Amino acid sequence: MDLTKVAPRSAYEQVGGFAVIARTIDKCRALLSGNIGEFRFDCPVDNMLFNFKGIKGDDLKAYVAEGHTDEEIAGWIKNNGVSKTDEEIKAWSEGFKTDFSYTTDPDKKAWFIGECTRLGLDPEKTTLFDMLDADDKTIGTDGPQVCLVD
Repeated sequence: MDLTKVAPRSAYEQVGGFAVIARTIDKCRALLSGNIGEFRFDCPVDNMLFNFKGIKGDDLKAYVAEGHTDEEIAGWIKNNGVSKTDEEIKAWSEGFKTDFSYTTDPDKKAWFIGECTRLGLDPEKTTLFDMLDADDKTIGTDGPQVCLVD
């Protein structure tokens, strides 16, 4: 995948029950192939998953470099780091659909409001993942990308 031309999958898209993972895999593969563009692997969004599971980005990158499928990568994540039940994984992943916004983070609130305003979104009703999805639609335009957090 060439992330200079197309966006990674949405952070909402789940593989193996995990949110964030599909986007993280896309960015990791693009990094390994030299086509990551302005996106970042092992960024704050990826670290939501890494911290939840207690794994390191470099360890995941080494596994992805071996050429594993999405499902194998999800299995590796599930079987490494901190053990999580399917229910815990589901609750964590589902929480991003309604609860997660930077409007409650004093260090990121102003930035988030600015990005939402730039994209024509209401920051009080927009999750971080909604904002990333909207920003991804600007790839190939002259508009700036949020990618510094992603």
